[in-house]
Amino acid sequence: MSGVSGAGAGTNYYGQIASGTRIMSAADGPSEMAIIQKQEAQIRGYDMGTRNATDGQSVLNVADGGIAGITDQLQRMRELAVQASNSAVLTDDDRRAIQDEIDQLKEGIAYAAENTEFNTKKLLDGSNSDMQITTGANGEGMQIDTGNATLQALGIANFDVTSGNFDIQTIDNAIQSISQTRSSIGAQYNSLDHAIGYNTNTSYNLTRAMSQMSDTDIEKAVSEQDKKQLLQTMRFMMQKKQEEEERRKNSLLF
Repeated sequence: MSGVSGAGAGTNYYGQIASGTRIMSAADGPSEMAIIQKQEAQIRGYDMGTRNATDGQSVLNVADGGIAGITDQLQRMRELAVQASNSAVLTDDDRRAIQDEIDQLKEGIAYAAENTEFNTKKLLDGSNSDMQITTGANGEGMQIDTGNATLQALGIANFDVTSGNFDIQTIDNAIQSISQTRSSIGAQYNSLDHAIGYNTNTSYNLTRAMSQMSDTDIEKAVSEQDKKQLLQTMRFMMQKKQEEEERRKNSLLF
């Protein structure tokens, strides 16, 4: 009804009850609205940081899968190198046959190092050794390194057993290098796991705090709406009574 005044007269309790939100516009609480908007920005930032960290874990998983295959091939190369070192039994032709398999294994390692990718980014050829993962709400994050598993980086590009003059330690060094890379990937994965846990917990707590600030107290809103309607009804009845009284007085005069 027009002309209604009083505490809470301009408050849209119906809207608050229907939406569940007490602060529907800046007019409902300017300072609270500013705080809520800042909190919402932080919540969105933490949620996106969680998504980024999860994507980073996917990158590490793909890299780890490629390294696992390379490790298997290095282990087979070592077996063949040990076999080739048995000069008391093997002939030159035997060692050439062994080298043929070693060369195939090296090709497999080179292929994995060149073609292990995530979203077209090569992960094991050393070209993307420092990739930035933004895990925080304000742009902070960490770098991930998936290593370099090329034949050159592993030191086995020219490994050859045909001459009999080779060192098995060369393969051992390559295995150690790839193991360190895999261990680093595991540690980075765990770091991202911690970031995801922190982001999830912080986002939840901020959302809860924002809800406490902005959510409608349904019981109070219903009570205030009932009170508002009662006051409007009383004013309407008083106005109607005054109008009837005026008409009665006028009828007596004329």
